[in-house]
Amino acid sequence: MALEDDFQAAVAKSRTISTRPSNEDLLSLYALYKQATDGDVAGKRPGTFDFKGRAKYDAWAAKKGQSKDDAMTEYIALVDKLHG
Repeated sequence: MALEDDFQAAVAKSRTISTRPSNEDLLSLYALYKQATDGDVAGKRPGTFDFKGRAKYDAWAAKKGQSKDDAMTEYIALVDKLHG
């Protein structure tokens, strides 16, 4: 499956990005990765004082309904953009 291979290559490539992405880009990478690998978000939203957990949950929840293939494609494009 070519898309899966490209996605796994992008995951590896994401670890070699030379400059730290913005928090928004990091949340997008996280949400797209989770949507591509696990599907729609599940479980309870983290509590009010878990700012990082809540931001990650909300970013992933915003991808609800997006297909795994679309999430993989979007993830690959974002990694390519950030990698320069």
